[in-house]
Amino acid sequence: MSGMFVSFEGVDGVGKTTQVERLRSYAEGLGREVVVTREPGGTGLGVALRQLLLHGVSGDDAADIAPRTEALLFAADRAQHVAEVIRPALERGAVVISDRYIDSSLAYQAGGRELAQGEVRQLSLWATNDLLPERTYLLDMDPKASHGRLEHSEDRMESAGGGFQERTRQAFLDLAEREPGRFRVIDAARPVDEVWERIRLDAEALLAK
Repeated sequence: MSGMFVSFEGVDGVGKTTQVERLRSYAEGLGREVVVTREPGGTGLGVALRQLLLHGVSGDDAADIAPRTEALLFAADRAQHVAEVIRPALERGAVVISDRYIDSSLAYQAGGRELAQGEVRQLSLWATNDLLPERTYLLDMDPKASHGRLEHSEDRMESAGGGFQERTRQAFLDLAEREPGRFRVIDAARPVDEVWERIRLDAEALLAK
């Protein structure tokens, strides 16, 4: 049995975690081994990088992380994530579900930070040896509404401002338009059960292969 790689994307607060857990339970109910992971932070190294990326560098004289540095750190996290977690799980036939992957870099660093998308994409594909998900579920929602759902203090990415969030959302939608075979765009403003039903119907066909 071959493995299957699925990612969930979207701006913060759209409900990715809830749907990731529903897909985990569904796939496990079909008898599949499921590995749920996330970016950044899917490995020991990733946990340390996540702290830097989401909360910055401590110290009174510490400058904020520069956009290119940020892109490199996300790529480093992803390279370790693929080598340590994702590829080994896929090779043994598991279903891998990642809360964020390459498309987050393309949306946040290229879209939000306005770096060159081609360069960010090339960096990410080099870091992963060209590994892309079989399916990416983009949970789409107005960032103003989705951020109202957050139940914690905003991190570096969440507090980057309305313009940053709007550019990020649009970048996600542009990515989905360019790769309709991989992406499924789902209105995350709909009730949670309706969002899940859209995902379940699609995942049912994928898992049956």
